[in-house]
Amino acid sequence: MPAVSKGDGMRGLAVFISDIRNCKSKESEVKRINKELANIRSKFKGDKALDGYSKKKYVCKLLFIFLLGHDIDFGHMEAVNLLSSNKYTEKQIGYLFISVLVNSNSDLIRLINNAIKNDLASRNSTFMNLALHCIANVGSREMAEAFASEIPRILVAGDTMDSVKQSAALCLLRLNRTSPDLVPMGEWTARVVHLLNDQHLGVVTAATSLITTLAQKSPDDFKTSVSLAVARLSRIVTSASIDLQDYTYYFVAAPWLSVKLLRLLQCYPPPEDTSLRSRLTECLETILNKAQEPPKSKKVQHSNAKNAVLFEAIALIIHHDSEPNLLVRACNQLGQFLQHRETNLRYLALESMCTLASSEFSHEAVKTHIETVINALKTERDVSVRQRAVDLLYAMCDRSNSKQIVAEMLSYLETADYSIREEIVLKVAILAEKYAVDYTWYVDTILNLIRIAGDYVSEEVWYRVIQIVINRDDVQGYAAKTVFEALQAPACHENLVKVGGYILGEFGNLIAGDPRSSPLVQFNLLHSKFHLCSVPTRALLLSAYIKFINLFPEVKGTIQDVLRSDSQLRNADVELQQRAVEYLRLSCIASTDILATVLEEMPPFPERESSILAKLKKKKGSSKLPDMDDSRKNVNGSTEHAEDAEVASKSLPSRYSAPLLFFSVPQPPQFLLEELISTDRPHPSSSATMLPTRTMVPSHTFTDDLSVNSAPSSGASLLVDVFSDFSSAAPTEGSDEHFPRFVCKNNGIIYENQLLQIGLKSEYRQNLGRMYVFYGNKTSTQFLSFSTSVSSNNVLGPQLNVQEKPVDPLIEAGAQVQQILNIECVSDFSDAPILNIQFRYGGTLQNIAVKLPVMLNKFFQPTEMTSQDFFQRWKQLGAPQQEVQKIFKAKNQMDTDVSKAKLLGFGVALLDGVDPNPANFVGAGIIHTKTTQVGCLLRLEPNTQAQMYRLTLRTSKESVSQRLVELLSEQF
Repeated sequence: MPAVSKGDGMRGLAVFISDIRNCKSKESEVKRINKELANIRSKFKGDKALDGYSKKKYVCKLLFIFLLGHDIDFGHMEAVNLLSSNKYTEKQIGYLFISVLVNSNSDLIRLINNAIKNDLASRNSTFMNLALHCIANVGSREMAEAFASEIPRILVAGDTMDSVKQSAALCLLRLNRTSPDLVPMGEWTARVVHLLNDQHLGVVTAATSLITTLAQKSPDDFKTSVSLAVARLSRIVTSASIDLQDYTYYFVAAPWLSVKLLRLLQCYPPPEDTSLRSRLTECLETILNKAQEPPKSKKVQHSNAKNAVLFEAIALIIHHDSEPNLLVRACNQLGQFLQHRETNLRYLALESMCTLASSEFSHEAVKTHIETVINALKTERDVSVRQRAVDLLYAMCDRSNSKQIVAEMLSYLETADYSIREEIVLKVAILAEKYAVDYTWYVDTILNLIRIAGDYVSEEVWYRVIQIVINRDDVQGYAAKTVFEALQAPACHENLVKVGGYILGEFGNLIAGDPRSSPLVQFNLLHSKFHLCSVPTRALLLSAYIKFINLFPEVKGTIQDVLRSDSQLRNADVELQQRAVEYLRLSCIASTDILATVLEEMPPFPERESSILAKLKKKKGSSKLPDMDDSRKNVNGSTEHAEDAEVASKSLPSRYSAPLLFFSVPQPPQFLLEELISTDRPHPSSSATMLPTRTMVPSHTFTDDLSVNSAPSSGASLLVDVFSDFSSAAPTEGSDEHFPRFVCKNNGIIYENQLLQIGLKSEYRQNLGRMYVFYGNKTSTQFLSFSTSVSSNNVLGPQLNVQEKPVDPLIEAGAQVQQILNIECVSDFSDAPILNIQFRYGGTLQNIAVKLPVMLNKFFQPTEMTSQDFFQRWKQLGAPQQEVQKIFKAKNQMDTDVSKAKLLGFGVALLDGVDPNPANFVGAGIIHTKTTQVGCLLRLEPNTQAQMYRLTLRTSKESVSQRLVELLSEQF
């Protein structure tokens, strides 16, 4: 920076600042400022032209007044005029004023942009830096449009000064963050990668920041940076501190550049080149070795810089997850930090070890530190570190240590901070379920959990207990006995009363043989808690009482007296009143057989995804939830230890009190697209719904179709695996299995695998259509460099136009993004466009090709016709080439209502009373294209005895008739 001369001291500014500081009150300060503003305004409006020094001084005063919190509504033009000065200090103040005060929508932006262009073209490095700093500070879209193509040229030019290259790289980085769509990717991208070889480490540092951001957006354009980054990193870690004297920070060579290079390498999978991979391994080993060396300085800056590089290297090792030796060494190094006196180091070590615990190579090494982690849980002062310790215990848990970890977490729960109690409860419930040796231990654990932290036990937790008890005959008697004993405590949490009411209502007969738990004793025990409970719990207990009448006829009179009491029949709550009235009436008029049928034991719940895990993800953020699957994943995403059952888990609905008589039908947690798209399939009917009561049946969701409706596993794994999100990803490939389903509907899921769910919602009018595509990230990891394209073959291209709107290149874990496709039918067609999806997941590039359900019938407009018009038109289309007929076997059950719904979904208008045979279907419609309109007449004749259909289509164009018959015949 040029030296500031003595005359640039701006004595007037110094005096003004001194006056402001000497003001004794706010009023005196405002008075002095108003006086100065009046003086500056008069100077700017005066006839005498101000010199550059005066303008600079007054603009500085305005800037100072603005920073004090006062509004400034003039002086902007004078600041812009300073940009044309040839003096550095005047130009600097002008740019500073603009960066702070000028709005991006200001009318002066064009003048400012012209001044910036002049400075960028001046080749004066000082002026170029000022201009680049101003662009980066303002960062408006207008500036991005004006300079996004100019700055890359400056960055890669051979004659650009090093300081300007640094500013250009950081300025481009700023524009890419504010307006990524305006930063062009061109031939400069290949050249900017070579800045990693620049001799000036400042340029390399700035370029690395830029390349890392751009590589996340377009990894293929910058994959050559991997070899250069490894080479530069190797030179840094193997050099002595004196070799990089200007960039050595407390005896650590270029620590910030090393961190940035390691982060850049995390954008890519491990190098395939053997020599490059071994060189990178050597670098990482060197960093781990240096961490073991005695510190060269006792100052905290030295340890901070050294540990910053170490933790980033460990993050890269974890990201690659391919070198067992490095993973174990990283784990051991982190283990040393667990007892470090520095709190931040303990926190970071616990956080990194959570990720290491998910690797098959380092899981066992992480488990060796269990005692240290448990001790940290008990003795750590900082609550955030204790929370990380809980996370690590959760991540390292497996069948060998589950009882110890669950016991320790339960013990800690009694004194845990209130802010993390609910999260600990959810984790204990998940671990107890997943790693239960037997169900009795699981039941004991959950009841203990309710006793210790009942207020923090969500509905999902006790729902799971009910599900497991109902689905397992061998634990029902033990559960009934255990909850009966637990309810005898003087003070019981309401959640325990709910569990007790449900289990005793279903299985109280299993312990009724003992005089100490006779039917009347059970009823009296439950009813003693009745007056202390909330309305939903009382409603549940009334359901348990009516179940008792079926199980124990001897207590019928006692229960009827309770139901008949004024406190029930005249209850202020309409729900309780209705239950009491209906249950009392049922018990009086129904025979024993009817009661046995209506009040029979609940059937086993179908297997579905665990709502506890879903709640934990929602509470903590799925991106921070460690991988808990017993099947530890290797670098290729495959799994081992296959003895764990891979069965999707179950969940109960969020409201238990909805059904009056029966305990709730399970409802899965709903995924990303549930509120937008309906699957158009009927919900399975529930067993035993005989009473005319207000029974709420959960709405059908996507997970209903995806759930595994199988009986609980009876193998070595007693409990179902709730960690289906972390199962190994299937190879991505093209898919059109859902394509035929969309012939007669416009909404639904078109593709789904372990990583991604794609849903569609479409609307069509004449020859135009619009398709909303929803991409849902099902994983706990971000999707990077997400991009899509629609391709058509040479034949389809001229027939169908598909324009795609841009899609967000980054999809957060568990998030959903939307893309709009605009469709135009130019002429009739038979093929379908292909949606190509590309994104990076876990360092691996995923490619998916999906056939878009854009069919010719989507451009149908239904047409109403009279019988006379129909037959007249039918005869006009009597030429042989205009009619296509197909006779085919019925693939599905022949149902009139279903057939009618499919034909309406196909797009035609159904004409009643046209065909003499009322069992036949007749329809009419018009196919709209850009070039022409094609009238269509349809007749479908079902033969239920032969289980056959005859489909006849007449149109004015043979190719249209042929295509429509192909599409429609596949639906029946």
